[in-house]
Amino acid sequence: MTTTTESPRYTIDGRTGPWELVMGLEIHAQVASESKLFSGAAVGFGAGPNEQVSLVDAGFPGMLPTLNRWCVEQAVKSGLGLKAKINTFSQFDRKNYFYPDLPTGYQISQLYHPIVGEGVVEVERDDGSFFNVGIERLHLEQDAGKLIHDLSPTESYVDLNRAGTALMEIVSRPHIRTPDEAVAYVKKIRMILMYLGACDGDMEKGNLRADVNVSVCRPGDYERFMETGDFGHLGTRCEIKNVNSFRFINQAIQYEARRQIEILEDGGKIDQETRLFDPGKGETRSMRSKEEAQDYRYFPDPDLLPLRLEQAWIDEIRASLPELPDDKRRRFMSQYGLSQYDAGVLISDQAKAAYFEQAAEGRDAKLVANWVTNEVSARLTADGLEFDANPLPAAHVAELVRLIEEGVISSKIAKEVFDYVWTGEGSPSEVVEARGLKQVTDTGAIEAAIDEIIAANPDKAEAVKDKPQALGWFVGQVMKATGGKANPAAVNDILKAKLGV
Repeated sequence: MTTTTESPRYTIDGRTGPWELVMGLEIHAQVASESKLFSGAAVGFGAGPNEQVSLVDAGFPGMLPTLNRWCVEQAVKSGLGLKAKINTFSQFDRKNYFYPDLPTGYQISQLYHPIVGEGVVEVERDDGSFFNVGIERLHLEQDAGKLIHDLSPTESYVDLNRAGTALMEIVSRPHIRTPDEAVAYVKKIRMILMYLGACDGDMEKGNLRADVNVSVCRPGDYERFMETGDFGHLGTRCEIKNVNSFRFINQAIQYEARRQIEILEDGGKIDQETRLFDPGKGETRSMRSKEEAQDYRYFPDPDLLPLRLEQAWIDEIRASLPELPDDKRRRFMSQYGLSQYDAGVLISDQAKAAYFEQAAEGRDAKLVANWVTNEVSARLTADGLEFDANPLPAAHVAELVRLIEEGVISSKIAKEVFDYVWTGEGSPSEVVEARGLKQVTDTGAIEAAIDEIIAANPDKAEAVKDKPQALGWFVGQVMKATGGKANPAAVNDILKAKLGV
């Protein structure tokens, strides 16, 4: 594990003194499965209303759920990725409540015996330091349907396409202390799940969303909680439900913290409740009072046997895991000599990391990393493309770097070459040849250009002796005269010799 540091002291100034934040998150991640958790109905975005519904999802009498083995495997895989305990015994429970998009009158979830127990996730802050977030549990549950209110002024419509879709709920400990840490934590969970292929991480479609539990306390109270485990040291928490963007998570936390502080400083008390974040107004609003487990009358689902996993199967899944982000970051740093920052940027996207490794084989890895994270990434962003849709072969980046390494082109000319390659004019070598962009290394030709410029600017040449920094002007003029193709090192050396610098 990387060395972790304590959260930086993050305080919010109130009228009566400073306050601190305490947060725990519940992340709902849709399992990347082609069918639902307890039925064979299809899962997918864009189908017409109620086109992906089985009799089980619709709650028809006598219909029995059948557990999807693939979804169980993804939950186990995710638990291993979170460095969490996989429970060989787990059980499904009925969470009883009435809502029109839940035709059975209950949600099948896991309360008492989740499939995954405690774990820990290492998260990197923006400043490059690390902190750990404890994972309390991961459990499987089915999603509800969707209510549509804008088709009629007097009626609501029910779409059960999502009903029964498999979700993983990942519950953290209250170890998150700043809005930025909350965002970084969600990003890290999302990255791990995407590396594993257990969830596609598409927040726009709601395939990954977060419930943020926010409370405030006075400085020192959190430390007392950590020492004793007594939640009485912390404030009453409010849950902000279904936040589906990093920006909204940050905004919702900041608003909610300020709201709670104002209530407490006015002598009021915080009601434990579920709230919604309104992105348009930038504020949270009350949704319902926060229910406790007893309110839902949880009991083991009589239609589903307890789930017993064989350790050999868990070990088999563990052996099939891909290289996870933390391991890849550390390897990139040790194998390629990359900085923590560069390694972090590359591993943030699996496709980007794989592309880098293809291009870096036998080349200057740091130079390759610069090209991948800067020019290639910028061009993809400008064209509205994700990295896995990158039209530029990794071999072209490798070739471009080789041409720089061998002195065939300068770094400046390389950017021009890159532009031509991107627009489909051929490989870097072909572009250099066709457009005559080879670097001028002939010292005779460079010397002739320098002599001409010195002769035309004797006053400036004389001034360089007193102001050596003025040499840069001559370098610029030589590069201009040679169309940017002169070898910069040769230019500098010859100029220094001729001007006596």
